[in-house]
Amino acid sequence: MSTPVRLPILNRPPARDVPGIPPLPLDADEGEVLMQIGDLAKESGKTVRAIHLYEELELLRPAARSKGRYRLYGKDALVRIRWIGKLQDMGFSLTDIQTIVRDWERSGSAPHAMVKMRAVYKKKLDETRAHLRRLAELEADIVASLEYLDACDVCEPDRLLDSCTRCDHHEPDAHVPELIVGMRSGGAAPFAGAGER
Repeated sequence: MSTPVRLPILNRPPARDVPGIPPLPLDADEGEVLMQIGDLAKESGKTVRAIHLYEELELLRPAARSKGRYRLYGKDALVRIRWIGKLQDMGFSLTDIQTIVRDWERSGSAPHAMVKMRAVYKKKLDETRAHLRRLAELEADIVASLEYLDACDVCEPDRLLDSCTRCDHHEPDAHVPELIVGMRSGGAAPFAGAGER
């Protein structure tokens, strides 16, 4: 990975706050090493096009420009890009993030802005926990189905699928997972003795 180089500064645009991320400085620290967009892309793992898109949506702004008019970015840009990535991992689209940023900027007072961000994060936490519960249920269904299908390893190799309406290697009243019953639903005879939850 290339080492960012410090380039001459021409001017610095004003910074605006973004939720959860420290604002970009009005003036870059004289000792700060600034990166061109290609270096920022390599450091962040994003494409140059993605970074341009973040700028178009006003989610990211360069800290300064070089005398050659190249965009220059400080370490805050990396933090902001990671923040955008985390929100995307949480299920937010770039349009959603743009709305979050605009709502934050229009909040006026800091306490009001924090309350709004807390509500956004709390709602997403509730959705994430509900999704995890559904995944845990699905995991249990898959595990039960795999355990049930283990008996197929000892089944007669020449047994026809159409005759497989029940499994002789399980107890008649054994619970048959829905992922197994569902394979024979839709017109075919159900597994004999298929229990329901």
